[in-house]
Amino acid sequence: MSNRRLGIDGRPGGALAPFACRPERSRGRRHPEPDDPLRSPFQRDRDRIVHSTAFRRLEHKTQVFVSHEGDHFRSRLTHTLEVAQIARTAARALALDEDLAEAVALAHDLGHSPFGHAGEDALDAALAAYGGFDHNAQTLRVITRLERRYAEFDGLNLTWETLEGVVKHNGPLRRRVPRFVAEYCADYDLELDTHASAEAQIAALADDIAYCNHDLDDGLRAALFTVDELAGLPLVGAVFAEVAARYPDADQARLINESLRRLIGRMVTDMVAETARRLAALQPADVAAVRRHQQPVVGFSPAVAEPLQQLRTFLHSRMYCHYKVRRMQRSARQVVRELFEVLHEQPDCLPPDWQARAGAPGDARTAEAIADYIAGMTDRFALDEHDRLFKLTGGAR
Repeated sequence: MSNRRLGIDGRPGGALAPFACRPERSRGRRHPEPDDPLRSPFQRDRDRIVHSTAFRRLEHKTQVFVSHEGDHFRSRLTHTLEVAQIARTAARALALDEDLAEAVALAHDLGHSPFGHAGEDALDAALAAYGGFDHNAQTLRVITRLERRYAEFDGLNLTWETLEGVVKHNGPLRRRVPRFVAEYCADYDLELDTHASAEAQIAALADDIAYCNHDLDDGLRAALFTVDELAGLPLVGAVFAEVAARYPDADQARLINESLRRLIGRMVTDMVAETARRLAALQPADVAAVRRHQQPVVGFSPAVAEPLQQLRTFLHSRMYCHYKVRRMQRSARQVVRELFEVLHEQPDCLPPDWQARAGAPGDARTAEAIADYIAGMTDRFALDEHDRLFKLTGGAR
């Protein structure tokens, strides 16, 4: 399979960098399979993720707003596609494997429960006696166990590099390793104490860029704060002011879109430039050197890292803690908590195929099956299932 790529200007470019993950040197799959004649191993991973059931469900899982609050707010699917686009752009610019970066980006949220972080918090609390709930560990469960599409194995049988990227894209796991991750790696070592590849590190920062900017967009759209309130934020305020000065007659929606477009562009450009600087200083001979390095090779310069942190702080106080969002989160946590409680004590209320995975009422095996069942739900299905269990007239909405 060729390693030729398009250059940043769109013309045929050079080969992958020496520190890139090279598809022909992949460590392979847990269950060996013949090579595909048309696709590299990482392209094949990407395609398997896109065709998975868990990926389709992302369309109806929310980020911040519950689905019935409006059709134009981001879902997990739109967020994931934005992350993948940013990751692919940066990987191409740095001569890394675009397909691997995209595969990690597309898979990174497959384990998220319904109702965003409120749903995850509720599941974590419900599973406190059984090791808690972690969406990254749940993603690994989805892609190695819960997807049941293939005749010869459970999961998607992704390459070692994609599994590593999914588990470690936010950095090494040296403390508080989730139980399922530890158990999986006892049999199939993903080298939890090292950094992931540069491609996976790019996916992690692409996630930061995407969610900060689209939460900013969604917060403005929901009128949780105004453009004027962004003026004091470094970088963000300057970009909005720059756009307003250049296009004084543009309507508010265009000004917001144009500002966010430029803000994303500056963050991506900074990430690429800072990463190139770090790689030039390190001169890694191969991907192993990237993994062994004590610090991430992908990052932002202080000129962007500090404003990005201030943007996160602003979004936390003005959006995630807004009383309207808090009300939605409270209702979401109640739905998840009550679903878990009744199904854990009465697993005979589960659909037959899920009953087969459960154990006795109230035991650990049943708790694990219930967690898998609830984590796979969309917002809408969770609300409907709650109605079916708690309302005499419950049914489809």
